[in-house]
Amino acid sequence: MPDGSIFKRCGCRQPDTGKPFGNACPKLRRPNRAWSSEHGHWAYQLELPATGDGRRRQLRRAGLDSRREAAAELDHARALLALAGHDRRRRTEIADLLQATVRAGGVLPDIDGVRQRLRGDGPLAQMPTVAEYLIQWVNELTIDANTIRGYESIVRVHLIPHLGQIPLDKLRTGHVRAMFTAIENRNEEIRTAKASTDPGVRATVTGVRLTGPSTRQRIRACLRKAINDALADELIVGSNPAALVKTPASRPLPVVWEDERVQRWEATGEVPGPVMVWTDTQIVRFLDYAAAHAPDLYPMWHYMAYRGPRRGEACGLRDSDVRLDRRETTINNQIATHGYTTVQKPPKSRAGTRDLMLDAETVKVLAAYKARRAAWQLAAGSSWPDTGLFFVRPDGQPWHPNAVTQRFRRLVRKAGLPPIRLHDLRHGAATVALDAGVDIKVLAEQLGHSTTTLTRDTYQSVTKELHRSAAEAVARTIDRRRPKTA
Repeated sequence: MPDGSIFKRCGCRQPDTGKPFGNACPKLRRPNRAWSSEHGHWAYQLELPATGDGRRRQLRRAGLDSRREAAAELDHARALLALAGHDRRRRTEIADLLQATVRAGGVLPDIDGVRQRLRGDGPLAQMPTVAEYLIQWVNELTIDANTIRGYESIVRVHLIPHLGQIPLDKLRTGHVRAMFTAIENRNEEIRTAKASTDPGVRATVTGVRLTGPSTRQRIRACLRKAINDALADELIVGSNPAALVKTPASRPLPVVWEDERVQRWEATGEVPGPVMVWTDTQIVRFLDYAAAHAPDLYPMWHYMAYRGPRRGEACGLRDSDVRLDRRETTINNQIATHGYTTVQKPPKSRAGTRDLMLDAETVKVLAAYKARRAAWQLAAGSSWPDTGLFFVRPDGQPWHPNAVTQRFRRLVRKAGLPPIRLHDLRHGAATVALDAGVDIKVLAEQLGHSTTTLTRDTYQSVTKELHRSAAEAVARTIDRRRPKTA
């Protein structure tokens, strides 16, 4: 029957042949031909659209507990077929889906979910879970290896544990919000344990780090990217739930090592913030110390402190991109790390490829370094490697970025200076430039920022000359209103 039928079946077999009775068992019906309520189970069947090669087929499901259950599932199957209207291809696909689901003993697909996939002209096969999709998505990415490593870590540590069991097309903003709530609850548990007076409790969180605002931003960005790709591939339709959830955007701002903060640090070891920058006096003190105690790395650190390139950009600066006679360098290469393995590649963004103009002092330092490097090469003879890089070790090999960082940390401690990260030399260069009156647009280009927004939001909070000028301008305006005294 095209509209389907509902009937009862049982497991009884014919005594003479051993074949199953099916729905012909005499116990299935009462004397009045009504179905017996005490024998057998309910079933239904429905004529499906023919297969792709034209063969007839039926949808059958048995073992149901009641006629109502059988009728409801039959209506569900008919409603799914009706979604395709007169589209024969889609009706065949829905029939394939129904047949595969029943054969696997699964629950019939959700009507609204199939309707959404039909609108997006996406595949109707059983929707993968978030975990299944994310694993496949990460494996098929063709982007920077470091970015893939970051995505893989976020997927494994955060997204799969919190969202993995949800069907991809059922993921909602509430699930994403619940994930971030659970992450913050875990953060609070870690804080409480670390502050406990019980050593055993503190030991349970030894080495356990909080999931900070920056990491939460990356979690959201990773999920948003993955769902956007699923939407672009028409695997799902609708909106992106990750795009509708906000996470704290508390990028730590640089804090200057003013004298009062240095005194507090010397007395207690307390560092005021995660991003610290030296004053110009402290920068000079460090560079003078480095020139005397680390002459092989001093020129690179000078370049970073004055012009603000990233660590990888300084390590990957090519010899052919240094034009001291024109007082300029070009940033179009960097040495990045994948674990401890290094790889040379272009800068992280289009804006990262840029020219950096040099001051006379930096030209002098780099010219002296070139002369020293030539002496190293002469002493090495034929064993000197042709790396094509400007900054190299005394044996001619490239500097590993991690080694540059480790040497920097040790030298800062030996110099007795308040601690900063190597990357904070870049922040210091930006801060000094703004205090010197450099235009924000020029500074953004120097740092390789694609817009001035990041530059302005990150650095203008620590530039004091602009704020002092503003304070003086306000005071002058008010003072002009004061009555003049004799």
